[in-house]
Amino acid sequence: MEGRLYPYVIFLPKDRKQMVLRAIFGSTVPVDILKFSLKQGTTQKIYQRELIENLNYSNKTIIECLKMLTGQGILQEHMEKSESAGRTIWLKSYTLSDVGRWFALLLVEEESLPTQEKTEIIRNAFRSYTKWIAELSKKLGMNTEELFRIFEEEMK
Repeated sequence: MEGRLYPYVIFLPKDRKQMVLRAIFGSTVPVDILKFSLKQGTTQKIYQRELIENLNYSNKTIIECLKMLTGQGILQEHMEKSESAGRTIWLKSYTLSDVGRWFALLLVEEESLPTQEKTEIIRNAFRSYTKWIAELSKKLGMNTEELFRIFEEEMK
């Protein structure tokens, strides 16, 4: 995704997080596409045809949603050349962007993630958030010693 990312922290109620995300996206379709992406694997390609076959939505609805998710930088669109019955076919595929992976991870039940993946998520989130806090505190002229002190207090 182009532009700066702001590592906002969102606390979602575990029993209602899908409902909250549907309200944010305005529909269940984007949430279902993100869930499908999670099932495939957060780095795997998904194809429009697969979504139509596996989700209970019309082709038009899925295409509109894919355009919206791509436009928002949640998905990245790719074109692939394929040969079938002597004809050249172009297939659109989609992958989750970095931001898209964070949205998709909001849908995961923590218990279903392997420990190694949880550890990597914590590292990435901590690095992003720390970098953002460092930049913001510098702009505000804050003393970084205070931030180090807070960190040390909380890590005890």
